[in-house]
Amino acid sequence: MGKIGKRTVAAREAFVGKEELSVEEAVALVKSSASAKFDETIEIAMNLGVDPRHADQMVRGVVGLPNGTGKDVRVAVFARGPKAEEAQAAGADIVGAEDLMETIQGGTIEFDRCIATPDMMPIVGRLGKILGPRNLMPNPKVGTVTMDVADAVKAAKGGEVQFKAEKAGVVHAGVGKASFDEAKLVENIRAFVDAVSKAKPTGAKGTYMKKVSISSTMGPGVSISVENATGN
Repeated sequence: MGKIGKRTVAAREAFVGKEELSVEEAVALVKSSASAKFDETIEIAMNLGVDPRHADQMVRGVVGLPNGTGKDVRVAVFARGPKAEEAQAAGADIVGAEDLMETIQGGTIEFDRCIATPDMMPIVGRLGKILGPRNLMPNPKVGTVTMDVADAVKAAKGGEVQFKAEKAGVVHAGVGKASFDEAKLVENIRAFVDAVSKAKPTGAKGTYMKKVSISSTMGPGVSISVENATGN
């Protein structure tokens, strides 16, 4: 087993005995422990009392973080003609139709968000087995199947975050960077938690939000009081 570095040891020690913190306390602790040589992402993980295998317990949605994510989001758009031009003008990184489908089928996926006009879905549908597992499949429920491609591209570039419950009922996402002011991270976290709270499915039984925790890319995680995170 490899030797644990001094930075890792120090970070773990700082977190000992600290759990169920307020959002403000958790952000301060995680920020102070983010000492990597790059600007670490602050990540949130939420354990939900749902079983996403059942359609009436699926949790998915989208939220515009008030202070953005700090990440340069690469956007691909399936569109033709004027809509393709709109997407390019709005700042899309990749725009195409059959040519883009073939590129993806060839194993090249150089984007973080995929948007499509409704008429492109027969083409995009062929990519379900590739894009689906990566949570990149365009979906009208989160605004990525739309005729208003310009707004969708701008939203994706401006800090909009999609979320979807995984098999174990866990939702996770990046909510900012370690370089962000504490107040901005707190605001982003509360906005994300609020969006997941509002996305509670009809089939959810018992406790919906079981645990909320945040961490930096290279650092330990710390749990946040669910009541404090939701403002209850």
